Amino acid sequence: MEKRVFNFNPGPATLPLPVLEHAQAELLNYQNTGMSVMEMSHRSKDFEEIVFNTEALFKEISGVGDDYRILFLQGGASQQFALIPLNFLSPGKRGAYAITGNFAKKAYEEAQKIGETHVAVNTADNKYTKIPRQEELDIPADAAYLHITTNNTVYGTQWHYIPETNGVPLVADMSSDILSRPLDYKKFALFYAGAQKNLGPAGVVVVGISKKMLEKVPDTLPAIFNYNTLAKKNSLYNTPPTFGIYMLQLVLQWLKAQGGLEAMAKHNQEKAALIYEVIDRYDFYKGYAEKKSRSLMNVTFRLPAEELEQKFVQEAAEIGLVGLKGYRTVGGIRASIYNAMSRKGCETLASFMEDFAKKHS
Repeated sequence: MEKRVFNFNPGPATLPLPVLEHAQAELLNYQNTGMSVMEMSHRSKDFEEIVFNTEALFKEISGVGDDYRILFLQGGASQQFALIPLNFLSPGKRGAYAITGNFAKKAYEEAQKIGETHVAVNTADNKYTKIPRQEELDIPADAAYLHITTNNTVYGTQWHYIPETNGVPLVADMSSDILSRPLDYKKFALFYAGAQKNLGPAGVVVVGISKKMLEKVPDTLPAIFNYNTLAKKNSLYNTPPTFGIYMLQLVLQWLKAQGGLEAMAKHNQEKAALIYEVIDRYDFYKGYAEKKSRSLMNVTFRLPAEELEQKFVQEAAEIGLVGLKGYRTVGGIRASIYNAMSRKGCETLASFMEDFAKKHS
């Protein structure tokens, strides 16, 4: 096998090696069908079985049970920014938004085009360095939902609690930390995630939606934008991203084999601690997020000068640590360490950081 790098890209991100090897082994002939998953009809019994098994496995791992539907759709998380207000911003209702980062802001801006909105909190004044406390949230009682982004990939912040909404449905973009830790997913009326960070390849988005929330969807929407249509057709209303769903199933099987969410949380905490420990030990590094809001998925930090940051990224890449350049509007360094990133990768990065700091301090 050719040498593989440690891939710290924020998405599409690294995938578990056993998943890639499994897919490679049956790429040409899936389950003795004589064809690849990419070639088979989405109406076939073989592919329907993949969809049903993947939904059942996701429910098992997340713990949501049969009060929820798990949908596998196209358009990524960005399409959900529009579909959520289209489905739930009925006349007289407002969509409340916690604006805690780049993509949270984009979700709010899309909703503004569709219906009435309300800013529950906005941390822009603090440059999105922290997650708001419960008492900072302003949630109208008549809100159709409160939308949060559970992990902010650009700034490296993460919600470490589930906000209390006093009966207002809670909606969450979980694209960058879904299934990375135990979480009471039943507290969310709807959650969604682009697969390309923690769940699989780009091209498929997972939407978990309670049946109670589905009852609120009007029948006046175009079918392709209607969550009820997509649920009733078991994600097969039109041709779905078939290979992406298949890969998602393999990732879920891998996650279950690792010990589920408890084991994954321990794995992720230990990995992140390796890097944050170096950041905190050397004045050379400055973490971007406030400590209480730090993400376990995206570690963001700055160096004393942009020239050093460029040198850091270049020298890291030379030893197989790739994808470390920070987001264009923030700069600095960002190490994305989703579920599939190995402890070895984080140990190697931490060691490089120590050497780099000693060399350039």
